[in-house]
Amino acid sequence: MATPLTADKLLAALRAEGVKVVEYGSWRTHSRAGHGAWGPINGVLIHHTVSSGTDGSVRMCHDGYADLPGPLCHGVIAKDGTVYLISSGRANHAGRGDSNVLAAVVAERKLPATNRNDTDGNARFYGFECVNLGNGADPWPEAQLLAIEKAGAAICRAYGWSAASVIGHKEWTNTKVDPRGFSMATMRERVDRRLGTKPGKPVPAPKFEPFPGVDFFKSYPRSPIVTAMGRRLAAEGCSAYAEGPGPQWTAADKESFRRWQKKLGDAPQYCDGWPGRRQWDALKVPKV
Repeated sequence: MATPLTADKLLAALRAEGVKVVEYGSWRTHSRAGHGAWGPINGVLIHHTVSSGTDGSVRMCHDGYADLPGPLCHGVIAKDGTVYLISSGRANHAGRGDSNVLAAVVAERKLPATNRNDTDGNARFYGFECVNLGNGADPWPEAQLLAIEKAGAAICRAYGWSAASVIGHKEWTNTKVDPRGFSMATMRERVDRRLGTKPGKPVPAPKFEPFPGVDFFKSYPRSPIVTAMGRRLAAEGCSAYAEGPGPQWTAADKESFRRWQKKLGDAPQYCDGWPGRRQWDALKVPKV
């Protein structure tokens, strides 16, 4: 049974992983103690704040609001990668979620679909709120993604867990959509690579761009990943571009990828223009 880390051990684990940490206010004692259990701990939950600006987002997560008192997480991850520690105890971040998901996290196996909300996640997960509007268009800077990776790895390393213990709020409950704008599957791959190195050491960069997830493309992102993908599609003779490609995902990108799916010989139902993991991996988009 995993007991919660003390404030000192949580801080030490994050710093050992190379996280830039700011201790915010009385974070060591700021918690929802007396409003439910805190532990046993089973994983890390990633959120987005639906807000902009570091100061206001940190204050909101510290104080909460009328219907949901703070703290609303254990740490706020700013766009520059700084982690502001808000609490080391129970926090109002996860709410109720699916007991089948919890069982999968404990067993470190593939997550099931969520279909019930019967378990108190605030007792079981560390929570990190990431500053982002959550509209699919607000960018996720690499510094911020790297901090998510490091924070998740730090807690996994402290408990001896695998990357399967890091999940998104939308994977915990079917009532949430966060985090939106990057793939949790890809984030777990990043955490897994980091756990294969010593804490605080550089992680070898992958040669090719990891699959960002179909939700990434369905949010019509503007990203250098889209440009790199388009160039590979053109090189494979699958271009539907009148000009470009460029960073904004468009109908031309979707049609170009559909041509790639057909070139792979996939069945018609898998040639809809939305990238799948196997199809993406076969394209070998250079890491950007």
